[in-house]
Amino acid sequence: MSKDYKEGDKVKVTCKDEVIEGILMPRPDILEEGVIIIKLDHGYNMGIYKNRIEKIELVKEYTKPKIKTQQLKQNKSLPNVSLLSLGGTISSKIDYRTGGVSADFTAEDFIQMCPELLDIANFKAEKVMSVMSEDFNYKDWQKMAEVAAKELNEGADGIIFTQGTDTLHFSTAALSFMLPNLNKPVIFTAAQRSIDRGSSDAFMNLICSAVAASSFDGAEVMTCMHANSDDDYCILIRGSKVRKMHTSRRDAFRPINDLPFAKVWPNKKIEITNKNYRKRNDEPIVPDTKFEPKTALIQVYPGMDPEVIDFYLDKGYKGIVLSATALGHVPTVSKDHTLIPKLERAKKEGIPIVIASQTLYGRTHPFVYTNLRKLSVEVDCIFVEDMLPETALIKLSWVLGHTTDKAEVKKMMLKNIAGEINPIIDEGSYLN
Repeated sequence: MSKDYKEGDKVKVTCKDEVIEGILMPRPDILEEGVIIIKLDHGYNMGIYKNRIEKIELVKEYTKPKIKTQQLKQNKSLPNVSLLSLGGTISSKIDYRTGGVSADFTAEDFIQMCPELLDIANFKAEKVMSVMSEDFNYKDWQKMAEVAAKELNEGADGIIFTQGTDTLHFSTAALSFMLPNLNKPVIFTAAQRSIDRGSSDAFMNLICSAVAASSFDGAEVMTCMHANSDDDYCILIRGSKVRKMHTSRRDAFRPINDLPFAKVWPNKKIEITNKNYRKRNDEPIVPDTKFEPKTALIQVYPGMDPEVIDFYLDKGYKGIVLSATALGHVPTVSKDHTLIPKLERAKKEGIPIVIASQTLYGRTHPFVYTNLRKLSVEVDCIFVEDMLPETALIKLSWVLGHTTDKAEVKKMMLKNIAGEINPIIDEGSYLN
């Protein structure tokens, strides 16, 4: 391909047996290098092997469209909200001419497309990172916590983070522990469909998040996403109790073993549904971002190889969470599959083993059955009540960042720090 032509240019490609005219497109990584992609006039793409091409002629050079942005006006009567972009679908837009995707929307771009935001708050924008959420790691969560604390300490009345949906519940869990003395709401929102699509859920999620960040009286890390598949209202869910429960629905996020804090409507109405939250205050925030990344989350299943435990112990991992069945069961009887000898090794080496339930709803129990007593009494596993497995992983990593003393680890894991343990589970949190 001549360097004179770039993606988006309209070109005429002369091959040995035909002439093809269309827009030069990016070549997907999965295709071999000897192919170019052309978008034809009817909208479909066509791949052409380079060894077929005799010449390429430029028909029309591509000019990247300029996005007009407006200067944000400040209204002294409105709260101040920091809008912090992390990447993901909500920040993505498609250039339908080239097929390229970018994640560079700023607060100005959001407001240009969603001017209703101007009636809710004054916005300060910052692009913290541009990462698809499946690629986040603990260093990203530490950065989020530090940025949030800085913005709140400098006068923001609330924070909105926008990121991808896939690991949203990991981010909210991490910040729930890394911001232990939170004084204002930190809202995470996202979109299942990119913001430049007519069917996007981003607009209502953004509007409701702005309402919550500016006027909800709680000081918690929360998600604000669609409550149902229609554009009715959003719900605020505790960051340590939320989980993505569907791959594509707008209402994919659900509170587990907890009730939502509130329903939030785009017209600024807020209806409190769960009063168990910390209130706004004016105390300064000191982020606590200590974190031990060498922790593992292992799914328990029938017939699993016990040497999976050995793998992590041999790799020097400092803690393991077992996503066990129901009340906290793992294989304990079968000679070839019992985990007990491996867990005894972990106990001997001072490595904490945490038991959470893969059923998600309900809580673990260390004493109901004999095999549960073996785990809790004989090998000293830590049963973490109704904590989600993902939250247990994040919490264990955070706890191990502070101490490796096993007794202290157990004490901290069983202490309710960020609403991750619910002593009384409302029946409605399952039925609804």
